[in-house]
Amino acid sequence: MWNAQELQEQLAIINGQKAPDILIENATYLHSIFKKWMKGNIWIQGDRIVYVGERLPAQFEGTERVDASGKKIVPGYIEPHVHPFQLYNPESFADYAGKRGTTTILSDNLMLFSLLDRQIAFTVIDQLNELPFSFYWWARVDSQTVLQNEQQLFNPEDIAAWLKRSDVLLTGELTSWPRLLQGDQQMMQSLIEAKRQGKKIEGHFPGASERTLARMKLLGVDGDHESMTVDEVERRLQQGYAVTLRESSIRPDLSNLLEGIIERDLNVFDHLMMTTDGSTPSFYEDGVMDKCIQIALDAGVAPIDAYQMASYNVARYYDITDLHSVIGTGRFATLNFLEDEWNPVPMDVLSKGQWLLKEGQAMKKFQAVDWKRLPDFTLPFEVTDQDFSFKSNKGIEMVNDVITKVYETDLDLTDRVITDCNECFLLLIDRNGKWRVNTMLKGFANSLQGFASSYSNTGDILLIGQDWEEIKRAFNELKKIGGGMAIAENGEIIVTLPLAVSGGMSEQPLEVVAEQELALKQVLKERGYHQGDAIYTLLFLESIHLPRVRITPVGLVQVLKNERLIPNTER
Repeated sequence: MWNAQELQEQLAIINGQKAPDILIENATYLHSIFKKWMKGNIWIQGDRIVYVGERLPAQFEGTERVDASGKKIVPGYIEPHVHPFQLYNPESFADYAGKRGTTTILSDNLMLFSLLDRQIAFTVIDQLNELPFSFYWWARVDSQTVLQNEQQLFNPEDIAAWLKRSDVLLTGELTSWPRLLQGDQQMMQSLIEAKRQGKKIEGHFPGASERTLARMKLLGVDGDHESMTVDEVERRLQQGYAVTLRESSIRPDLSNLLEGIIERDLNVFDHLMMTTDGSTPSFYEDGVMDKCIQIALDAGVAPIDAYQMASYNVARYYDITDLHSVIGTGRFATLNFLEDEWNPVPMDVLSKGQWLLKEGQAMKKFQAVDWKRLPDFTLPFEVTDQDFSFKSNKGIEMVNDVITKVYETDLDLTDRVITDCNECFLLLIDRNGKWRVNTMLKGFANSLQGFASSYSNTGDILLIGQDWEEIKRAFNELKKIGGGMAIAENGEIIVTLPLAVSGGMSEQPLEVVAEQELALKQVLKERGYHQGDAIYTLLFLESIHLPRVRITPVGLVQVLKNERLIPNTER
């Protein structure tokens, strides 16, 4: 991490020959190994802590001296399970999270892996690494849906190239685990390579039985973040899993889980982590990991345990405590300065030796990535009346925002307009215009004329609505704005959410995207959407990791039965 010259400069500070860049004096800091508050001085050179203890440096010339009296200092927070493509992008998420004290994230690579040439993807990651922030990554082995080229895309050679990177710490999340149990040798090869490289494997096992958990543990899975009850937490811990508790926009479970753990007097806090699991932008209005820590404190978790779940426990699990989560010599100079231990929202944030927040004021804006390196969003085709041809009356009925079931419509699907019901036409169209899947969607809205989205699990186009002409109008608006979401009504576009980065991410700050998201959700609500999170509905319509009916590039699929109800149609 540091070259010979930097190491010599660091040693020179200890030897009294050189002054540090920053001196934190009178610090009361959390020592993660002793699990107690300690007092001392912290010397910093560049992005590294060179000394922590009672001594003061022999030289001060040019040193920034910070008196930390009256504050508590904790390690920067770590978010261990991030999907940094939920309308925002990895850089804008980090920019927002860093100023709230979350200075390290472990990120899903799905969009980078599936949409970009490997070298371009690695260039984006290398640009992100120039920021005063710590990015780590997963290496995906499946798509979360059913792709026509699944085996070619998620091939062992490309996955192995990702696993060789030192900033890739895990494989997962393992959503298509039934394929593994059925003997998928290609997936098994990638998991064996992950183990050979010393990487963790993260599962995705909602509602899994003890038998399933045991089988997946034998196949190498190390952790899981899908516990929805305290019983499920216990079941995973008993099988030897690392358990990450979730507080997300569709699964706000953290408070109940922690209260249940305390009620059962389970002394397991050293073995727990927390995550927001890639929530939508507006969910982060009140924080990222600082939000999780506050929930833990309010649930009755002891402060040190609460902070450890969002820092040291994660770093220890992924074997990065030599760089993160310990306020000690040799680690990154990444510190959160708190008013007290009961308020995890930092007053000051130092990340890799640079101030992101000082006395409550933002000090930096992250702008390292050239997002224009990603492919432009283009739609080289038109949607015509011929695309509204339905082979079957089977469709998707929403039970909640992500759970679905099969239903059969009584509507005449040759009618161009649907009136007075909560059913909509639903089309998934290949972003290159090669195929389409036509079905119906019940329970999404009751007065939605036309909606189009390039934000989807696969990057293909979702069209939803009750009027062919307005659906086409919304689609044409996507072409005009370069990707995103659009709603059309009575001959006009009434709301858009531009996603200029390859049609899937915004270039705007997270706060701006959150406002746009809320505006779009309000329009959908006024037209009958009454579920929890419309953005997640769009994402999960294609996601087969929940065993329900899904629209995928190969057709309408009944996941539990592994049955294709409606095939795709070539255009």
